[in-house]
Amino acid sequence: MSKTKCKRTPKAVLRLPDLEQSKSTVLNSLTSQSSQRSYDHAIREFIEWYCSEPRPAFNKTVVTRYRIFLEQAHYASSTINLRLAAVRHLAYEAADAGLLSPDLAAGIRRVKGAKRFGVRVGNWLTAEQGKRLLRVFDWQTLRGIRDLAMTAVLLGCGLRRAEVAGLNVQDLQQREQHWVFADLVGKGGHVRTVPVPFRIAAAQHSWMAQASITDGSIFRAANKAGRIGAHGFSPKVIWSVVKQACSACDLANVAPHDLRRTCARLCHERGGELEQIQFLLGHASVQTTERHLGCKQRLRNAVNDSIGIEPGPVPQADLAARPHSSVRGSGRVRLTIGRPKR
Repeated sequence: MSKTKCKRTPKAVLRLPDLEQSKSTVLNSLTSQSSQRSYDHAIREFIEWYCSEPRPAFNKTVVTRYRIFLEQAHYASSTINLRLAAVRHLAYEAADAGLLSPDLAAGIRRVKGAKRFGVRVGNWLTAEQGKRLLRVFDWQTLRGIRDLAMTAVLLGCGLRRAEVAGLNVQDLQQREQHWVFADLVGKGGHVRTVPVPFRIAAAQHSWMAQASITDGSIFRAANKAGRIGAHGFSPKVIWSVVKQACSACDLANVAPHDLRRTCARLCHERGGELEQIQFLLGHASVQTTERHLGCKQRLRNAVNDSIGIEPGPVPQADLAARPHSSVRGSGRVRLTIGRPKR
């Protein structure tokens, strides 16, 4: 006696239960917690937009309208492409589960992302600014010792916030008579070994000795009473520590990832090979390393600093006091271009 199998008929319009089921399948297929958070937020935003008014179908036209909606909301191109990638993955999982027609899913996957024109400028510190940042922390307090050791790792080893928050005592080892963070699992599951300069390793050992940390996470919460947490903390704590320290030494608009860029540029300025910097940062592509170096456009000693139309020597103090001066009189600067008067 043959048994007939009931196949699920694919739909054109997905309801909220179908979308939630496909969303859970998408999140379960991701291994990185950061990717899970990003995709969860992107899919929730799309579902809220999709269910806000009656939609004819979950197809290429609807997803294209969603992309136009994001562009009109003035989202960055990288944000738009991330959300579209999440929607494409949602359509793929819905079709794989028999909830959506494969033809509609194929059409959704053909929706083009937002074009990206130009490259945003990064933020790099000089070596002197890096020293000034490290001198902000108070060596007399336990929290100051921790924050110094943590910021030194960001600035001297080029680690990401999530990588610093996930460091364990067992990761700090010696290889070839040099301290390293061995077999560090970074973004995308890439495994690398990061060299640790002697002074930075000494700062780590000082913090662990003061906090009596012998196992588990290196960086933990420390209250004013000197009590140390049993577990590590989230990368958001590192963001707050860096922002407060940069504010204390008058370094505006500096984020933890800018310290990673600074590490790459300082290594390059001291003669570091591009391949070795790529190993240090854990990039799969050398083009990403070049963007971190900022070697495409030079802002110091820029090409238009000396092009033959400069006025005579002007005191630096006068320029600092009047950065937007253009009228002659009361110490202001006038720039004359053209034939000089006789």
